[in-house]
Amino acid sequence: MQDLEFTIPRLHAAYAAGMDPDAVVDLLLARLEAAADPGIFIHLEPAQAMRAAAAALGKFDPVSRPLWGIPFAVKDNIDVAGVPTTAACAEFAYVPDADAPVVAALKEAGAIFVGKTNLDQFATGLVGVRTPWPVPRNALDPELVPGGSSSGSAVATARQIVTFALGTDTAGSGRVPAALNGIVGLKPSLGALSTSGVVPACRTLDCISIFALNVADAWSVFDVAAFFDPTDPYSRERAVRVPASGNAPRIAIPSGGSIRFFGDDVQRQSFEKAVERVKATGASVVEVDFGPLYAVAEMLYEGAWVAERLAAISDFMVDHEEALHPVTRKIIGGARSLSAVDAFKGFYKLQALKRDAEALLGGVDMLCVPTMPTIYTRADLEADPIGPNSRFGTYTNFVNLLDMCGLAIPMDRRTDGKPFGITLLAPGGADRVLADFAAALLGEEPLAPASGKAASDWIDIVVVGAHLSGMPLNHELTSRDARMVARTRTAATYKLFALPGTVPPKPGMMRVGEGGGAVGVEVWSLAPAHFASFVAAIPAPLGIGRIQLEDGSLVQGFLAESLALDGARDVTGFGGWRGYIASLANAG
Repeated sequence: MQDLEFTIPRLHAAYAAGMDPDAVVDLLLARLEAAADPGIFIHLEPAQAMRAAAAALGKFDPVSRPLWGIPFAVKDNIDVAGVPTTAACAEFAYVPDADAPVVAALKEAGAIFVGKTNLDQFATGLVGVRTPWPVPRNALDPELVPGGSSSGSAVATARQIVTFALGTDTAGSGRVPAALNGIVGLKPSLGALSTSGVVPACRTLDCISIFALNVADAWSVFDVAAFFDPTDPYSRERAVRVPASGNAPRIAIPSGGSIRFFGDDVQRQSFEKAVERVKATGASVVEVDFGPLYAVAEMLYEGAWVAERLAAISDFMVDHEEALHPVTRKIIGGARSLSAVDAFKGFYKLQALKRDAEALLGGVDMLCVPTMPTIYTRADLEADPIGPNSRFGTYTNFVNLLDMCGLAIPMDRRTDGKPFGITLLAPGGADRVLADFAAALLGEEPLAPASGKAASDWIDIVVVGAHLSGMPLNHELTSRDARMVARTRTAATYKLFALPGTVPPKPGMMRVGEGGGAVGVEVWSLAPAHFASFVAAIPAPLGIGRIQLEDGSLVQGFLAESLALDGARDVTGFGGWRGYIASLANAG
């Protein structure tokens, strides 16, 4: 019993065999006592409240309640009805009347609330030590920082006091603590999980994150918690489906000239070993210059987004500034010198950098990065409370600014025994793509099908030319929250033509049967309303028809009327539109 692994399958197997949820409550309390760490929880539910919640579930029913009897914790900047929300600042505390929508959904699915966890005050930090409460101790090495801002949630999960815990992630707070404590950290696409009932850090960038012991559990929680919430102005319907094709992904890593480890050769060696493990899956790995991404990352603590942190608590700071942790006060208070002009300059700069990033990442399915470039001890933070925190954000700060999703997963320990992890990153909406690949990489069983409540009726479309990722018209897809689900080829029965006089240059594709070839294409997915508006804007002589892909599947996509191809150049031999456009550039 003491060795019972707190994963969803193991707990459900124990319940099915007759174990009472009270035994799980006893076990988690015993583990908390054994941890002897007063910094994990700011509020712990009374044992009788946990037992009452378990009793209220009735008969074991993991079908209608997929999280039946599963203990979970909540970062203390997320509301739980009747429990103070402090954001790690006692003077700020208030008692909400209602659960945050995500918390309510998890309870409805049968999860048992255990307590509110410690954090870097007002979710400002990646180190986990900026709290007036005792600092949580890293679950793997007490000399290391626990990672922040979701420190308590990560430690509670790593110590298996709970099966999963909610954090938040604006700049890496759902990923850095996961890596430092050897667990999984799922940072969803922006808007996939409601942020109603969350004390904001940067409201336009915030998301609720999920800590778990494995990818499958993190995904199970995501599948319950991801839904459109009309009470949250930033909530968005986002796809959660499995990719339409089984093609091996193309994964980008930082180039040798741009990768950053700040002199930590042990971390470098660990990442190189992890990349070899990624390659062993059959994935194609390419190096790209991360310069534009670092430039985006540096903006998070400049101008507009520091001002946004001040906006979140400006009224509170008027009379309670001295209640803030000294480092938090310095960071947020620095925004007072900024103007609206500075904010708009920041927006303009970010938009330009986004274009650079789009061009950089247009030909890949996901990124693979070290979650952190190096590691730090608590003593390091006492000597320098700012520098290590900034370096922790090297591979995390740009993610939400670029509307990407991420999944931090543990890898083999470093040669010095310290924890090491990587993070997989992809465009917003590709959460399931990352989860499937991560599960395979870690040797987990394939994930269960998604419930589909967020995107069961999304529609796939094959694009062949100017709508390809990185091409001039791709924004017509991304502005509709479309997501790429596959990069593949057609069956070898098509011809591709360059249509004369089109701006930007566009192709026309026709099925010809004999004498045709395979054409490189992408499959994108849109919500029905967005699909309708997208198709309605397609100009003649292009139209939508059924396209056969190389795996034999039929998917709606772009085809051209035969009359439009008179005099058009046959460019099938280039293998696709990218190859043809590249030939024009080379010819010039």
